[in-house]
Amino acid sequence: MSTTAQQEVRGAAGGQGTLERVADGVYAFVQPDGGWCLNNAGVVVGRDLTVVVDTAATESRARRLRAEVDRVAPGGADYVVNTHFHGDHTFGNGQFTPRATVVAHEGARADAEEAGLSVRQLWPDVHWGETPLVLPTLTFTESLTLRAGDVRVELLHVGPAHTANDVVAWVPERSVLFTGDVVWSGVTPFVLFGTVAGSLRAIARMRALGPRTVVPGHGPVGGTELLDATEEYLLWLQRLAEEGVREGLTPMEAARRSGPGRYAGLIDPERLVANLHRVYAELDGLAPGARMDIMVPFQEMAQYHGGLPPCHA
Repeated sequence: MSTTAQQEVRGAAGGQGTLERVADGVYAFVQPDGGWCLNNAGVVVGRDLTVVVDTAATESRARRLRAEVDRVAPGGADYVVNTHFHGDHTFGNGQFTPRATVVAHEGARADAEEAGLSVRQLWPDVHWGETPLVLPTLTFTESLTLRAGDVRVELLHVGPAHTANDVVAWVPERSVLFTGDVVWSGVTPFVLFGTVAGSLRAIARMRALGPRTVVPGHGPVGGTELLDATEEYLLWLQRLAEEGVREGLTPMEAARRSGPGRYAGLIDPERLVANLHRVYAELDGLAPGARMDIMVPFQEMAQYHGGLPPCHA
């Protein structure tokens, strides 16, 4: 299938999102096919309040999410949690404020303020709509528990992982875990802004919680097999980088030589190049989650893909 045909198929699959009930009073808002800027969100409806975990990238998608929240929780959201600062998880905050309080890690708030709406410039043809920058007003550093009657939503700082300051939302009474972009389902993980070593530690911590249902940042809902699959990719990526460094290959050369291998079926395989840049930097001594120049990795990722990767948001 040609690249154009693949993009048409993906565009057709990229619907406005569906709310799936995953436990009593707990829902996953899933946006197929999970590619660039097509993230998942979550809704926890308790006796006393409603918590939304992440929003969406565009105005129309965030409005769709808000309508689904209103359908299962008349009165709307009381809290909106941002698992990290990336725009696909935060640009829809304004659809829920001022009624809802936006919550995030202190570092994620600072990163969101610095990044602003810059990701919109990467895909100027996307119909973003009105997505004002609405920053969290309630922040924390280690953990925070929101109580919705007899249901707790425990916000746990597990970063650096996908970014420097990732948060997951754990609903112990329902055994549901919202992972943000620390875990992926059928989609290539992306750690350019974070760390492979830290992601592996975060996955081990999440596995220890014993979740029954795992809602990843992108892709279909599943169980702990999603933790396993993300972990396996990251371990493979780590080995590939170590081999490349030993043989004197650049990240691009290592990516071209290996290709995505057994992970060719994952959406957005071009992320391999950017991921290798991060692991190479870590092997060279860069601290997990520390800042690095992302322009070259993005340019090489596009070169590897044969053009700018498509965003169907």
